[in-house]
Amino acid sequence: MHLLPLISRRRLLVAGAGFVAGHALGADDVADTLQAGADVPGLRGLVAARRGELIAERYYGGATADSLQPINSATKSLCSMLVGLALHDGSLKSLDQTVAELLPEAAAAAELPDSPAAALTLRQILSGRSGLAFDPMLFGQLAAAQPLQRFVLSLPPLPAGPSGWTYNDALRRAQGADLATLAQRQLFGPLGIERFQWQRGGDGNPLAPAGLALRTRDLLRLAMLMADGGRWQGQQLLPAAWVTESLTPLGPATWRAEPVAEIGYGLLWFTGRLHGQRVAWAWGYGGQFALLAPELGLAVATAATSPPPSALREQTDAIMTLVGRLVQAAV
Repeated sequence: MHLLPLISRRRLLVAGAGFVAGHALGADDVADTLQAGADVPGLRGLVAARRGELIAERYYGGATADSLQPINSATKSLCSMLVGLALHDGSLKSLDQTVAELLPEAAAAAELPDSPAAALTLRQILSGRSGLAFDPMLFGQLAAAQPLQRFVLSLPPLPAGPSGWTYNDALRRAQGADLATLAQRQLFGPLGIERFQWQRGGDGNPLAPAGLALRTRDLLRLAMLMADGGRWQGQQLLPAAWVTESLTPLGPATWRAEPVAEIGYGLLWFTGRLHGQRVAWAWGYGGQFALLAPELGLAVATAATSPPPSALREQTDAIMTLVGRLVQAAV
């Protein structure tokens, strides 16, 4: 499957505040889904492409196609892409390298010889199986931590749950590289992503677990890239083997997003089945998704506000339900 550039609106049928391509999916189904998005208060954007062609786009709550929207924890999946590129060019040797090997000076300076984090491998961190305790709601504390490496190395072990999966923001930020520069050079530039914002922590480095803001169209490009095995306009931007490995579940995840079934976790990418179709997605707090259904050639991106914890599940499920309707329309 060859990914073409996102096409212009020239061949698209206007549908209210958004549009659908009448020949790509059932136009009525897609238009109804875009309209239903107006009933989800936190939704800000819903965009989809199939086989490289933009097929649906609508914005809500005052957002526009040019609005930079926080993607929250979906930032992690971009970082997974950068890890794959680092392995490809030799900047990283292996996913079996430990934190102590990757950050020897920081590990020595921390003076924590029995640190559980120091013995973790990069593979354990990327697959969400660190076994260390961290409350994701304390992200602000993590962002301000100085020195960051000592904060990470001091994390205590967490009793393993039934799945062995633990969601830990802190470890995904222990690399210290200027991720924004790497992303701009290796991904954003080739993909034509011209505008983004990336929050920096107390140490001056871009945050890896969250903090990136993109146009929803540009978040879609990341999903399109993964859907086509790392290719973009005929160029292999990401190693195909890394895409496959990233999207292969290494075990179950405990988070749920209805109506997705069989939710698992690869390398900073969630996996599952949506209306019978194999899907994978980047997942940000509140329902920022970059989802791909490879067998359908479909990619979907959403933008959403960050709700209070009491409303999180309802909003997340409502947005994933809309994504599922687009998947159903593509079957």
